[in-house]
Order: sequence, then C-alpha cells, then structure tokens
Amino acid sequence: MSALFNFHSFLTVVLLVICTCTYVKLHFPAILEHKTGFRGFFWKAARIGERLSPWMGAGCFAMGVSIIFF
Repeated sequence: MSALFNFHSFLTVVLLVICTCTYVKLHFPAILEHKTGFRGFFWKAARIGERLSPWMGAGCFAMGVSIIFF
C-alpha cells in the first residue's frame, strides 16, 4: 500500500523527510542553500526540523514506539 493512502505511513515518511533534510543541512549546508524550486521544499523541511527540534524528537520517538508495538 502506498504511503499516500495510509495515514500512519504518511506521517512516518514526513517525519523521516524532515529529519533527513535537517541532518543534511547541518552537515552539508551548500546542498540546501537554494530557497526556491525543487530544493526549496527540502530547505523548508530542514527549517522545520531546526525550529521544532524538541517536537520533532518527540514525534520521532512516538512514531518509533508506535511502529515497534503496534
């Protein structure tokens, strides 16, 4: 089943994209320096991860627990 049609999978993909973009921006900032176009989407995801890092950490932890136990 596609992640677009399953809400749980969709949330997992969104969390992973945000966390991955934040990691890439911290280690390789030149890759995500464009704020427009296709790379702009990933720049915005990295920005969300930077600004909401405690909430993103809690979301990733909750998602991991739900994947393991449910």
